[in-house]
Amino acid sequence: MKVLQFPLTRITLAFIAGIILAYYIKPIPSIVYIFLTISTLFFIGIYYSFIGNTKPHFLFGITTYLLAFSIGTTTQTVHTDSLQQNNYTQRKNIFDKKHTFTVTLREKLKTNAFSERYIAQLNFVDEKKTSGRILLNIHKNSLTHSFIIGNQLKINALLNKNKSQKNPNQFDYSKYLENKQIYAQLYAESNEIQINSKIDKDIWYYTAALRTRIIQNLEKSKFQAKELNVAVALIMGQQQDIDNDIIQDYQYAGAVHILSVSGLHIGFILLFISFLLKPFPNTKRGSFIKLVIVLISLSLFGILAGLAPSVVRSVTMFSFVAIGQYLRRTTNIYHTLLVSILLILLFQPSFLFDVGFQLSYVALFFIIWLQPLFADLWEPKNKILNYFWDILTVSFAAQIGTLPLSIYYFHQFPGLFFITNLIVIPFLGFIMSLGVLVMLLAALNWVPYYPAKTLELSIYYLDKIIGAIASFEQFIIKNIPLNTSLLISSYLVIITLIIAFQVKNTKSIFSVLSAIILLQIACITTKWEIQNQTEFIVLNSSKKTQLIERNGTIVSLYANDAILKNIKNNTLLTSYLTANFSSLKQQSKLKNLFYFKGNKILLIDSSMVYPNNIHPDVLLLTQSPKLNLDRLLKSLKPKIIVADASNYKSIQQKWAITCSQQKIPFHSTNEKGFFKIN
Repeated sequence: MKVLQFPLTRITLAFIAGIILAYYIKPIPSIVYIFLTISTLFFIGIYYSFIGNTKPHFLFGITTYLLAFSIGTTTQTVHTDSLQQNNYTQRKNIFDKKHTFTVTLREKLKTNAFSERYIAQLNFVDEKKTSGRILLNIHKNSLTHSFIIGNQLKINALLNKNKSQKNPNQFDYSKYLENKQIYAQLYAESNEIQINSKIDKDIWYYTAALRTRIIQNLEKSKFQAKELNVAVALIMGQQQDIDNDIIQDYQYAGAVHILSVSGLHIGFILLFISFLLKPFPNTKRGSFIKLVIVLISLSLFGILAGLAPSVVRSVTMFSFVAIGQYLRRTTNIYHTLLVSILLILLFQPSFLFDVGFQLSYVALFFIIWLQPLFADLWEPKNKILNYFWDILTVSFAAQIGTLPLSIYYFHQFPGLFFITNLIVIPFLGFIMSLGVLVMLLAALNWVPYYPAKTLELSIYYLDKIIGAIASFEQFIIKNIPLNTSLLISSYLVIITLIIAFQVKNTKSIFSVLSAIILLQIACITTKWEIQNQTEFIVLNSSKKTQLIERNGTIVSLYANDAILKNIKNNTLLTSYLTANFSSLKQQSKLKNLFYFKGNKILLIDSSMVYPNNIHPDVLLLTQSPKLNLDRLLKSLKPKIIVADASNYKSIQQKWAITCSQQKIPFHSTNEKGFFKIN
């Protein structure tokens, strides 16, 4: 791979390695700054020592990569809000009692069943200046008026620290929020909120106001709500109001990427702006004016789309492409890619851990690298046929590149992705061009009937096509297990295979065989580890009791009739089975006594029926049984008490006090998450 020979590639990799190290070990800031100072001094010293030397010295390379690494660690440390002295996480007792919080609304999120949700910037805590981002949840039923971005609110409430996942192998929402520098959530009723008459009118206020104006003007023109929500997602990258069923259809059809503004969308925008600027003369001054207009337009569009990682990446990269065209130079797309990565991560290192950011860059890299190989396999002479062949080769290149990563995160594969792209991409070009025009006019308070109606009908039929493709569920492969070792070894196989097609020699064939052996070792190791694992788990299932016993790849589920009859929709079980490469072999009703690895587990439910004269190791309480726990503990003498989420919280609080008095450990799955014996 020639790209690995670029010095910029190695510098970028060293920079990313520094970010990753700082992300996981969270070093003390002072040590990071000392390390940066030392590496800078080494670099300067080596640079001036060999300044007259025409041949590069290996020490200069080492100090360069060391400096890039230290800049990466420093960047991550500086941009980690929780390490800053004025961040709310640094305040004592911030989570222990109610405080008065003054916040500014920054971004509206997707509404859930109970609350309107916003990302808010913290300004003051009890009149003391404080910084940081929180997630604000305002109870939906209490809302008497709407809030806008820029509103300054004063709320007296208890700040809740993000809680980690309560069940094994679930999506870690706490970690997801932490990557966005959000460490806590605030819950409030509308009548508990004081609204400051002053609005914080910054760039987020104006972009949100512009989006609102566009949407309101389109609503006034009788633009159908369902199609409007999709249009707003396609053009402006705002998915807050889009229907969950539509998102699922796009996922199953392999087209969910078009609902997030990315390189495809920015490419259309660049082509559209370039088309509008054709009347400008190609003089030096005219070209410069066109470049400035293009850069400003792309930046404004990125801000309008909410500056998501995929948007920032695409805007940055296409800005460099535009600059390269202005300078009349052949832009090396790999250098453009690397520079955009460096710039983005220098200002937002947390983007590195964003799934969308990872997928978009991997997809783009494989399109650049692999698509030309596919295109050379066949060169249709017919222009229309060649256009669709290009779409197909781009789709396959992107899908091959992102396949392991997609399976790793989402555990499914849309088998009809190529049909979707063949139909959707030409359609999308028309929708994007027309959509940008309609929304620009809507921003000027004018919505022409025929263009708006054409856009609405186009999106309507686009949804119908996507829904029809998604209906072939037999082509959607779900619940595919993949762990980190298999992910890495899969990429090694893909990369070495592509290199072998490019460079047909003994070395490349040996690399492919070595990668395949590593993949087999990863498979065997994973299978051996799984086969030698046994565990008994009490899940945290709201108002229900679910117990899992696993021996290797064989899983037994114990639950009540309602859960056993609806086993296909049991997401907790499905995610557990997928992550552990396991299958459900037995499903049984709950019983009072379980034996696991020498442990006696006694279950007492609301029926209060259980064997007498038994001394369990674990006493499991479910369905809020009415019992005298103090007397029961003296009689049974268990080693630990476990209460799952089927019990009332008020009863669990009383049980916790009783256990504390008798000095017996108490595990509430509501508070501590699932309970496991292994």
